[in-house]
Amino acid sequence: MSDETPLDRFKSVLTGTARAVAREPELEIAWTADAPIANGKNLRVPMPGRNLPREQAMEARGFADSMALKLRHHKEALHARHAPAEATARAAYDAVEQVRFEALGSKAYAGMRGNLDAANAVRIGGDPITRATRPDEVPVPMALSLLLREHLTGLPVPEVAEAGVAMLRTWIEERAAADFDALALLLDDQKAFQSLTLDMLQHLELTQASPLDQEADEGDDTEGDEQDDENADDSESSEDQSPSEVAAEPSEGDEEGDSEAEREVDDENADAEEGDEGEEGMLPVRPNRPWTELPSKFDYKAYTEAFDEVVAANELCDEEELTRLRAYLDAQLKGLQGIVTKLANRLQRRLMAQQNRSWDFDQEEGMLDAARLARVVISPGHSLSYKIEREVQFKDTVVTLLIDNSGSMRGRPISIAAISADVMARTLERCGVKTEILGFTTRAWKGGQSREAWLGGGKPAQPGRLNDLRHIVYKKADQPYRHARKNLGLMMREGLLKENIDGEALLWAHSRLLARTEDRRVLMVISDGAPVDDSTLSVNNAGYLELHLRKVIDWIERQSPVQLVAIGIGHDVTRYYRRAVTIMDVEQLGGTMIEQLAGLFEEEGK
Repeated sequence: MSDETPLDRFKSVLTGTARAVAREPELEIAWTADAPIANGKNLRVPMPGRNLPREQAMEARGFADSMALKLRHHKEALHARHAPAEATARAAYDAVEQVRFEALGSKAYAGMRGNLDAANAVRIGGDPITRATRPDEVPVPMALSLLLREHLTGLPVPEVAEAGVAMLRTWIEERAAADFDALALLLDDQKAFQSLTLDMLQHLELTQASPLDQEADEGDDTEGDEQDDENADDSESSEDQSPSEVAAEPSEGDEEGDSEAEREVDDENADAEEGDEGEEGMLPVRPNRPWTELPSKFDYKAYTEAFDEVVAANELCDEEELTRLRAYLDAQLKGLQGIVTKLANRLQRRLMAQQNRSWDFDQEEGMLDAARLARVVISPGHSLSYKIEREVQFKDTVVTLLIDNSGSMRGRPISIAAISADVMARTLERCGVKTEILGFTTRAWKGGQSREAWLGGGKPAQPGRLNDLRHIVYKKADQPYRHARKNLGLMMREGLLKENIDGEALLWAHSRLLARTEDRRVLMVISDGAPVDDSTLSVNNAGYLELHLRKVIDWIERQSPVQLVAIGIGHDVTRYYRRAVTIMDVEQLGGTMIEQLAGLFEEEGK
């Protein structure tokens, strides 16, 4: 077609190639400005520039090739069946599997090797391995996967990660060199490759052999038998110290007894370590660990709260910049104006329908019912011709929108979140429902003043939360929308979005709601994954922030009068929140927020 752009043609060719590689005729590819993600047969890959720079085109092809290879060569049920419970072992297990199916592609298709290498460079660019200065700072899963990739494909370790890998190369090769040779012979057999991988993790002291696992393996005759090993639990990792224990020790919540479904982790994050700290302009990767039972005792603390802040949005930048940022947000809102108006009208109709008065008909007395005039004329003595007005009780309501302001929300997700919050605030105000809009992030990437204080204090062990909180008030509940409208533009500010400590943010927003006098209080959380703060996770047990978040959510859902609902963008938050929904496309956010909120109100009204 004459109006087809080079980018359109590139996408068409890329889709056809991915379908051929995956052997999936219904596979579809879409562009994204955010992290690449696969949802079934729908792949979202980075969008290159309009003039298709070679480097960006190779990155897009690399991510599409990797996702297509996974669809063709990877069986998720088989992979999840024997997945280790320990956080570091699970990350290594996932990363090694990705090396397997990408190695198959590199060997089968000469042109695919460079594409996969380009995608791999993007993944490594934000990994802690590129910043490690000591062996205990090197994430074992990433180092292991790069060494195995080198052995299977002959591709050298990328230069940015070479120094980090070198610190663990001898330690890994002494324990796993024989395993590397054996794995090279089993690329086509996922089940055998998986079994050997588990042996390798034991040799690296990331897991410990379990008799129960061994018995289950012996009885597992077919790949499709998903009922085998349901009770096969992984034991805790060895007590002997290894480099992995410093990078990420087994968390208290990653206990034995997790079911297959509970242990599944988003595969697009399988090659990343939790606690990926972002630099300006980079997207941290979010861990999403499976649901685990909360431990009976879990102490959470902050090393210091002296540098935390709760700040109004208009205090973080001057009036002129705030005006410019709001204009930028409005420019993005124009393209969605039609959709936004429909959503706002739909919510308003649903809420106003619950607030409007209703009538009881066929009454003995009251107002004469005009619809019954014919009956009155024909049978004047008929008594049931009246109606009585009845007022519906609609609880006084306040809604808090708590928006994740972390680095992984950069780009389209944070824009849509700001736009949706804007629409919700306007609509709810017209319906007489007060709305508060809050955001949460940290003041610094690498711990800020809290970490400096910890270093100056002699680096005591297990210091707890080790970063400076920044809680932002975009709109107070009693503040009219027109006064807070400009504040929402702050979310567009470069450098605002850093790391996120969800548990404390949830407690903060919850405490503000408890101080309100309204009869119905709703807290809606908008996030895209688990809590991440590299400074905290690097010096505490793995899962430290996540376990605290689970405990806070459990307490609110069980004991608080506040109604809690969450919306996950691109990641499954149903493993954390009892009432939650996950959306894979940020364009769905506005409609999902409205449906969830209207559903809460309708449940109350029944």
